Amino acid sequence: MRKNPAAPPDAEDRRWMGRALRLAKDAAGRGEIPVGAVVVYQGRVIGAGSNRTLRSCDPTAHAEIVALRRAARAIGNHRLIGTTLYVTLEPCLMCVGAMVHARVARLVHGAPDPKVGAISSLMSGGYLAGLNHRFASVGAVRAEECAVLLRRFFSARR
Repeated sequence: MRKNPAAPPDAEDRRWMGRALRLAKDAAGRGEIPVGAVVVYQGRVIGAGSNRTLRSCDPTAHAEIVALRRAARAIGNHRLIGTTLYVTLEPCLMCVGAMVHARVARLVHGAPDPKVGAISSLMSGGYLAGLNHRFASVGAVRAEECAVLLRRFFSARR
């Protein structure tokens, strides 16, 4: 992890977002909303996932939650201290809550989600009062690629 966790995106962020984009494309191929996420710790992926809400009949099976669960199992700890979560779509409030509980250090997201995004869209980068953990965040990494994938997916279903 970089020394300045709030630094603007760099080549590493773009690379890891590429991995999340591949997972999002896989989700689209299964008929799921194309969102992908990877949890990175010390330069390696410890958890990855894509949306599985339809396949699992589970409203909590967002890509972020799937990736966080897998990462926690991989390291044998529910605390994911020092990790970065890369996700192709700005996380919702539920996913932000999970990131707070997991103690994720940094979030890097792609496309904004003006309807339910809880980082910059709805909360203007702010945090809810009283949270016991905060994380650095960087948005709009490969945002257009992430947004195009979503637009194509929803366009095909209309």
